[in-house]
Amino acid sequence: MPPRLIDIGINLTDPMFRGLYNGKQAHADDLAQVLFRSKRAGVDRMIVTAGNLSDCKEALDLVKNHDGLFMTVGCHPTRCTEFESHADGPDGYFSALKAYLDNPDTKGKVVAIGECGLDYDRLHFCPKETQQKYFERQFDLAESTRLPMFLHNRNTGEDFGKLVTQHRSRFTHGVVHSFTGSVEEMQQYLDLGLYIGINGCSLKTEENLKVAVSVPLDRLMLETDGPWCDIRPTHASFKHLSKMTPEQQAMYSPPSKKKERFESGLMVKNRNESCTMGQVLHVMADLHGLDPDTLADIVYKNTAKVFFPDTLDA
Repeated sequence: MPPRLIDIGINLTDPMFRGLYNGKQAHADDLAQVLFRSKRAGVDRMIVTAGNLSDCKEALDLVKNHDGLFMTVGCHPTRCTEFESHADGPDGYFSALKAYLDNPDTKGKVVAIGECGLDYDRLHFCPKETQQKYFERQFDLAESTRLPMFLHNRNTGEDFGKLVTQHRSRFTHGVVHSFTGSVEEMQQYLDLGLYIGINGCSLKTEENLKVAVSVPLDRLMLETDGPWCDIRPTHASFKHLSKMTPEQQAMYSPPSKKKERFESGLMVKNRNESCTMGQVLHVMADLHGLDPDTLADIVYKNTAKVFFPDTLDA
């Protein structure tokens, strides 16, 4: 049996998991196969990332019918202009987000506020002032629900850290997901009591690996951020997968084909999914010189403590 894993960030509402790429149907909807492969690989819980109102609706439709699926509620920094373009204005958008938190159908299914934060790499989608304004607004949701925060930060200098520091007393727990920053940046977030989420994008370069291995084990979480952030042969992390057994490779890195040559039962090449969680686990275990099962147990308990405190021993 593979060790138990929780994928804290998987974008299952992305059309790629339905075979749609840039609005064109490239292959059959294979979401059921994606979920099957994740369970086979020991991923017993997945948190579906919602980045705006429409994502929240799709995520709820999905998670309410699957025991192992959960979701976030929030607005991604690159989509924060939606607050102002909403028919009922920013307050209407905020109320619509809050309605998902008050919806009886979401009871036990919404486990975090997010994905929210700041992203200055993509200011062409949303100006920084707008991002900051509505990132701050979402601390209201975390404060009223006492749910943890699923946080996003890209190239924001000191702005992200300042806002989180200013509002830190208003939320219980938080994880800075898909972390690609420096050791100094990570230490600032650790000092604030936050957790650090590591995926394939966190492990591309040798410098990334040095940062990743410095995350204290009691603050570490793992994720895929699929359909993105897969580990590729050109990445510094790839060599750390060499110790996987054939059985582990079959679970964590199943055969794949390009979307144009889609074959039912196989992964789609370069479309990441939760079954590859084991790859991230094996990289981190190798960096630490730990048995993967030992590390998996530590990370599982970290994750359950934050997102599933009522089922910690389940």
